[in-house]
Amino acid sequence: MTTNSQKDTGLLQLRVHPNARRNEIAGFTDAVLQVKIAAPPVKGKANKELVAFLSKVLRVSQGSLTIIKGHTSRNKVIAIDSLSQEDIIKRLTTKPSSSSDATKQSKG
Repeated sequence: MTTNSQKDTGLLQLRVHPNARRNEIAGFTDAVLQVKIAAPPVKGKANKELVAFLSKVLRVSQGSLTIIKGHTSRNKVIAIDSLSQEDIIKRLTTKPSSSSDATKQSKG
């Protein structure tokens, strides 16, 4: 007997812009997600921060995200376990996301 308790793994194509002022989703360009990351692209720092940031935005654990292409490139493909492609798009387009959103909400 099989159950559908786990969803398929979704793939996300993105382009990372390191050394940004803050972490934020900049939107889609030609079906590629543009992500600004504050960390520099040195010794995997930007990749680690990218995974941490996307896990918050998508509301999944960091272990659910895997960079499958582009470890040393700005163009990446990330696999997200337990989210369908449709769920990924919904979560990314629901509201603008940046690392300072929580700060703005707590001050308001």
